[in-house]
Amino acid sequence: MSILKVARMGNPVLREKARPVEPSELCTPATQKLIDDMIQTVVEYQGIGLAGPQVHEGRRIFVAGVENGDDPMPLMVVVNPELVLLGGTPIEDWEGCLSIPDLRGRVPRAPEVELRALDRHGEILRLKTHGYAARVIQHETDHLDGVLFVDRMRSFDSLTHLDEFSRFWTADEG
Repeated sequence: MSILKVARMGNPVLREKARPVEPSELCTPATQKLIDDMIQTVVEYQGIGLAGPQVHEGRRIFVAGVENGDDPMPLMVVVNPELVLLGGTPIEDWEGCLSIPDLRGRVPRAPEVELRALDRHGEILRLKTHGYAARVIQHETDHLDGVLFVDRMRSFDSLTHLDEFSRFWTADEG
């Protein structure tokens, strides 16, 4: 396994729509190695999720996991996701991204989602989740469509460097 280079904001690969993964391609050693490398990379960088375009792979694959919060989600591999946004009024909360290091911003997201995808073995994956896990799934799916969290922000007033986030925003949460 290898730790992959993460593309940063400004790299055109992050703005391209990723292509679907063919079922015959999913079970190849090269694709399975990519998935293993993505898992190792997200763990190494202490991330919550990582999408194919972030590691210069224009394929509709992401890995994500949430250990705490209101809806924990074990680390999973998601291939060719289809997302249905549920739950009414979007909720604005903080997000960060491995491709936009050291910046945070408030992003409105649907409070609940229904995900339909394939897992790494080509088996159908269905998941209905809410809260932080739903936010992570939306964030990673956005990467597959060339969308970054800053594109979803209603205002750049909350866009802040990580040091300033810790200093000015965490106590206030607003």
